[in-house]
Amino acid sequence: MKHLQIGDQAPTFTSKDQNGNAINLADYAGKRVVIYFYPKDNTPGCNNQACNIRDNYSDLQKNDIVILGVSADNEATHQKFTAKFELPFPLLADTEHALLNLYGVWGEKKFMGKTYDGIHRTTFILDETHCIIDIIEKPKTKEHSAEVLAVYAKS
Repeated sequence: MKHLQIGDQAPTFTSKDQNGNAINLADYAGKRVVIYFYPKDNTPGCNNQACNIRDNYSDLQKNDIVILGVSADNEATHQKFTAKFELPFPLLADTEHALLNLYGVWGEKKFMGKTYDGIHRTTFILDETHCIIDIIEKPKTKEHSAEVLAVYAKS
């Protein structure tokens, strides 16, 4: 598992969003970008996190922040999730785990005494040059947008 650190340049990528559009990190040159990795569409924590970002999206936009959500779910699942919660930002479908491995968020997890491989809920906060200025390894799902805004307020 790759371990990115604050100060590293964010790995570039191209991935498909919920509508099949190619999304490339380079498309957001000169913009602040938040890439948040989450375990699964339509699960309580992920619903809370996505809805918190949705509910505070105008504040994020006022600060010129681009939001990209990433999970291993496919485009169809992302489409339903986006429609159900009226999410205004792209969700990237990483069924092959290319981004998950590139950013080092796929790995061993433990839950209720069981060990399995899965996505570690992690957020990478990038500056305008796409340098990683912070990594939130255990975001508070109901307060995530405030965590993101606080990081940018300090930088």
